[in-house]
Amino acid sequence: MATVGASVPTLDTVREKVEAGDRLDFEDGLALLESDDLLALGELADLARRLRGGTDDVYFVQNLYLNQTNVCRVKCKFCAFARTAKQEGAYTISIAELVEDAARQHELTGFTEIHMVNGESPHVTFEWYVETVRALHAALPDVHLKLYTASEIHHMSTLSGLGYEEILRELRDAGLGSLPGGGAEIFADRVRRLVAPGKEHPDRWFEVHDIAHRLGLPTHCTMLYGHVETYEERVDHLLRLRDQQDRTGGFLAFVPLAFHPENTVFERRGWAFTSGAEDLKMMAVSRLLLDNIPNLKAYWIMMGLPLASVALHFGANDVQGTVVREEIFRAAGSTIGSEQKIDELVRHVKDAGRVPVQRDTLYRELRRWE
Repeated sequence: MATVGASVPTLDTVREKVEAGDRLDFEDGLALLESDDLLALGELADLARRLRGGTDDVYFVQNLYLNQTNVCRVKCKFCAFARTAKQEGAYTISIAELVEDAARQHELTGFTEIHMVNGESPHVTFEWYVETVRALHAALPDVHLKLYTASEIHHMSTLSGLGYEEILRELRDAGLGSLPGGGAEIFADRVRRLVAPGKEHPDRWFEVHDIAHRLGLPTHCTMLYGHVETYEERVDHLLRLRDQQDRTGGFLAFVPLAFHPENTVFERRGWAFTSGAEDLKMMAVSRLLLDNIPNLKAYWIMMGLPLASVALHFGANDVQGTVVREEIFRAAGSTIGSEQKIDELVRHVKDAGRVPVQRDTLYRELRRWE
């Protein structure tokens, strides 16, 4: 925090730090979020990206989204996806059905990544998760399995009595390739008590990701913003992620996720969707503060491809992927659609003046469009 008599940062002083390669601090982050000069923020974020080695390459992955169950023990107030076992719309898909569906989709699209998250069902076992990973890996050995949030890993620990490291080792040995970044929400205790009172402490999120990195499992990281958090709590969240990356270096990418209030308790309380300007500001500030996480995703299914294209000039260098059959944001009212063809992604990236590059999960280049 600022000391008495210390000068308040401005965009000019932040620019001086960026150009000098100096690390931004808490007060810098707060000054950026409080600025109304959106275009200057975007230009500064793009400058920082380039000074840190960024090019005109913009990445995307061909992926399939799966959800094996939406049954969940936690009643997060921001979630429109989860159900109790007896609620209408609750489902749990068998391992055989899940694998058959994934194999059929792979024949159609040739995706290189499966991204799967679930509700935290109290009606399954840890072995169910391990067998799911093993079966998917056996059926699709060349597909990267990005499965299970840190909250789900914690849930598996509760189900089994095993520690995080043993759980992650078993999943890795069964074929798990990396973890998605969900479950982070906002790390501040005050916010967690308000929006996810039944969820584990955020320190557990960091513990899971720390162990995963040390076991050679890369992960992603996220922030869900636009609900009850303050600017101070957003900056704190980003700096905690930066500190973790300093320690282990295992985050592949950061994904800022705007809160979608539809079909949640927040909609009944009058919350609205974040504006495009707020989303672009958050993108820029994320790029500026997270100087050690190389990739920043403009998640088009949240913001739409046109705005995601603009975000490429606000620090983003990734538009996520084809995102076949995403259900989480659709449940929360996203009407953008649940799939994009490769040629559409390529067109939007080119229209933004950037070079589209199809990647795998680990950011290895598969194809580029000059």
